[in-house]
Amino acid sequence: MSDGAGSVLVLGEALIDLVPDERLPALRHAQPGGAPANVAVGLARLGTPAVFAGGVGGDAFGRTVEDWMRSAGVDTGLCARSPLPTALAVADPGPDGTGYHFHLRDTATFRLPEVTAELVSGFGAVYAGGLAAVVEPAAGAVAAAAREAAGHGLLVVDPNVREATDGGGASLRELCALAHVVKASDEDLARLWPGADPSASAGRLAARGRLVVMTRGALGSTAFLPSAAQVSVPAVPVEVVNTIGAGDAFMAAVLAWLGAAGLLRRGGPAGLGPDRAGAMLSYAAGVAAAVCGQSGGCVPPDTHPPLGPPASPRGEPSPGGEAEVRSGGVSGRGWA
Repeated sequence: MSDGAGSVLVLGEALIDLVPDERLPALRHAQPGGAPANVAVGLARLGTPAVFAGGVGGDAFGRTVEDWMRSAGVDTGLCARSPLPTALAVADPGPDGTGYHFHLRDTATFRLPEVTAELVSGFGAVYAGGLAAVVEPAAGAVAAAAREAAGHGLLVVDPNVREATDGGGASLRELCALAHVVKASDEDLARLWPGADPSASAGRLAARGRLVVMTRGALGSTAFLPSAAQVSVPAVPVEVVNTIGAGDAFMAAVLAWLGAAGLLRRGGPAGLGPDRAGAMLSYAAGVAAAVCGQSGGCVPPDTHPPLGPPASPRGEPSPGGEAEVRSGGVSGRGWA
């Protein structure tokens, strides 16, 4: 088991994405996925030890998913194994992003292992999110593990709201309330707190002592700090091949950056200043761009954009103000 203060326990689902073939869009090909599994693989490929705790099916898809994670360097020793089949997510890309149709019932994917307080205390951080946070029987296991992680370590949550899982809003809001770090898209926040401006919702979460990172697709990302400062970074220009997994790659990069900065521990991210927050966002934007520029749905092997020195904000932010940090670009069309 590769646990330790610098490692991340990733809790959630590993499934199969059925995505359109690039040359024959009417056909679908199978590729490993699931937001938590993508995060675990992204962490491992970025050099951060990752342990995945999920359900693995007894079918060929289950073997494919586990082989994929192991080949990336993810420790799968905590996974629960079942003869049940693997869940499927049918991707439906469109001009406004990728929608999904899910086949989830009676699968091994959402039979998660028990996660105890003793277990979570051995990791620098515990990540929770994805479908497992709202699909039973996994949702109960995720909620219990999140409560243990919140009390014994650093809890990181990506609510990753899906329209196909209506009714999970209360569970996801509870996870965000427990978390020390929240990464969410502006769409996630709008769905979780309808009628409220996503930035205002992010600011309220941060005001309670959290680091909140809000992604906005082509418009870049913003970090909301517990100090009330805000730091924004633009997206990295890239020739977009596909956006599947870009948000998961961004999440993995944020965690990898915090680990490299020695902040992957309880209380660490709370002290993040504007300069370093800008560097973190710039790094994550570069990793997300690498995913958008290729046909897979996860951080490509050997993706190592430089962590580099802290970025310099354009002007000093005042409390409650926003400093904009410019990141380096990758030439091309589209945005990550």
